[in-house]
Amino acid sequence: MADTDTGAPPKVVLVSASVLVVALAVAVAVFALTRPDTDAGTGPDGPLPLVAVPAPQADTPGCAGLLGAAPATLTSNGEQLDRRPLADPAPKATAAWGTDDPVVLRCGLDRPAELTSTAQLRVINGVQWLQVSQDSAATWYVVDREVYVALTVPASAGTGPLQTVSDVVSAKLPVRPLKF
Repeated sequence: MADTDTGAPPKVVLVSASVLVVALAVAVAVFALTRPDTDAGTGPDGPLPLVAVPAPQADTPGCAGLLGAAPATLTSNGEQLDRRPLADPAPKATAAWGTDDPVVLRCGLDRPAELTSTAQLRVINGVQWLQVSQDSAATWYVVDREVYVALTVPASAGTGPLQTVSDVVSAKLPVRPLKF
C-alpha cells in the first residue's frame, strides 16, 4: 500500500521537511550565538553615562593623582563594587563603581554652597567631609584639601566607600585650611 493511498504525504516529503526544520533551527541558533551584541555597553557592566558638572580644577595635578590612585574596587555593605568605564563624553576627573546605584567620585569641583562656618563636618580617616543629602543618595564633599572632591553614594551604601576614598585623599592631597 502506498503512502498516497492513506492521504499522508510521501515519506520523501516528510523526511525532507524534517531535515529542513532541523537545519533552520541550527541556523537560527548559530546566528544568535555569533551575531554582534547590539546592546553592548548599555548593560550594567557597560560604560556608565554621567552628566558633567562644573569642575574648574579637574585638570590639576591633585585630581590626576587622586584619580590615578582610585582603587579598582570599593566595598559597600560587604559587596565588592567594580570600577565602571564611563561613557563618552566622560566628565573630567570622575570615576564610578557599581551597577544599579553607582558610587561616583568627582574631583576639582567648585566650593559647595553648603560649606559655611556653621556647617557640620565629619572627619573620616583624617579627612573633613561635608554631607549633602538628596532623596536616595548623599554627596560627601572633601573640604580641607587643595581641590574640592565629591563622593556620591546611594543611601543603601555603608561607610566603606567613604573610608577607602578618605585613605586615598589623605595619601594624595595635602591638607589646606578651610575656606568659607
